[in-house]
Amino acid sequence: MNLPHVKVVPAVIAFFVTCLFWFIVAPPEGVDINAWRLLGIFVGTIVAIIGKALPIGGAAMIGILLVGLSQVTNPGQPAKAMADALSGFSNTLIWLIGISFFISRGFIKTGLGARVAYHFVKLFGKRTLGISYGLSFAELVLSPVMPSNTARGGGVMYPINRSISESMGSYPDDASRLKLGAFLTLVAYQINIITSAMFITATAPNPLVTAGIRDIAHIDVSWGQWAIAAFVPGILAILIIPWVLYKIYPPEIKETPNASALAKQKLEEMGKIKLEEWIMIGVFFLLLFIWAGGPELISDHPWFKVDATAGAFVGLGVLLFSGVLTWDDLLKEKGAWDTVTWFSSLVMMATYLNKLGVITWFSKTVESSIQSWGLGWIAAAIILILLYVYIHYLFASNTAHISALFASFFGVGVALGAPPLMFGLFLGFASSLCASITHYGTGSAPVLFGSGYVTMGEWWKLGFLTSILNLIVWGLGCAIWWKVLGYW
Repeated sequence: MNLPHVKVVPAVIAFFVTCLFWFIVAPPEGVDINAWRLLGIFVGTIVAIIGKALPIGGAAMIGILLVGLSQVTNPGQPAKAMADALSGFSNTLIWLIGISFFISRGFIKTGLGARVAYHFVKLFGKRTLGISYGLSFAELVLSPVMPSNTARGGGVMYPINRSISESMGSYPDDASRLKLGAFLTLVAYQINIITSAMFITATAPNPLVTAGIRDIAHIDVSWGQWAIAAFVPGILAILIIPWVLYKIYPPEIKETPNASALAKQKLEEMGKIKLEEWIMIGVFFLLLFIWAGGPELISDHPWFKVDATAGAFVGLGVLLFSGVLTWDDLLKEKGAWDTVTWFSSLVMMATYLNKLGVITWFSKTVESSIQSWGLGWIAAAIILILLYVYIHYLFASNTAHISALFASFFGVGVALGAPPLMFGLFLGFASSLCASITHYGTGSAPVLFGSGYVTMGEWWKLGFLTSILNLIVWGLGCAIWWKVLGYW
């Protein structure tokens, strides 16, 4: 029977990995047999996701099935075990991301996302470096309410990037690519990575980070707390990275007067802002107000304490009630439903791995190894962050990376004395920044690399250099900014 949706080799490897934990490799001392078997299901699911044995949602559903069927979380109690397997769907942060996907559809459907980008190009587009900054700030404006960096970087920004490049005679797979398109493509990708690190809702896997911090350190990181902590280092990176790329990978065209004209033409074709766009603008600012804790500044009445996910539902309700979005639009947003499914599976397994002591065991094992080197927590934290970032060469998904490694690395850092909030936030930022190194690092990478403007060698070399620069900028930026905030 032909099964074109299944990649047989990755599926067999994932099955074999799961069986290793169940039937071949005995659990180490101090680890319960059911916890070890759950780890096998978790690792097998991650392998299936990395190898794309099935679509990610399908792999996640198999993981949920195995957890419920095997009863590893509640031996001998099948109903409770199945409830445990489905418990991830009750996680409010997962639904925050899912609803944000729906809201981001409004930006694309109404054309507001493209309008914002063209306005920035019109303002900054007389020079090539100016175009890069214009597109970068457009990306920044859209990122808080567009949790798919693929939709943001590939669906909204890439077509604009491409049209500007071609209007200047810069085409992919041609000598003319170096005129403009190659530079803009690299900047677009690196900025997409930076903005993904700046907000919980800027890329889908970020809630896995906050869930890990909550489960291990019992600290709830709010949307506003994350955004404030990332604001200064993120802005510094947005200002510095395009300029550095401009110097080390300069475009042949430095002056681009036609870009502003093109943007102006596109805006004229779009006409005046439509009612649907005004509603989107209103929802955008309403969500920022709620997520930043604005209602609590008005009153301490319980009604003004609005949960971030409830706020997202408010925004979605406005869009549905006004007709900007329809239920059919939501049903067609496969990325949202897919994300809710696989997030629920991975968060559920990670939560129970922590409850059953696997994360604690792993953390203590790594902790003892690092302690034997006689390092302080600062040196240990730096080593952990570098390992965490550059191991991403083995991953084609931020989600898989975070799911497999964040809890363990965070647990080790905390055990070695790193301040939980500071280390957790920086490791969370690094969870996005690590994707800068390869052409498959995150969802937007294949779209931008696939355009043909940048060779693989250029992408990897400049991605590695940018990753070093990002770590330096974010490291220094966080150190200074967090001192001001009183984090240390």
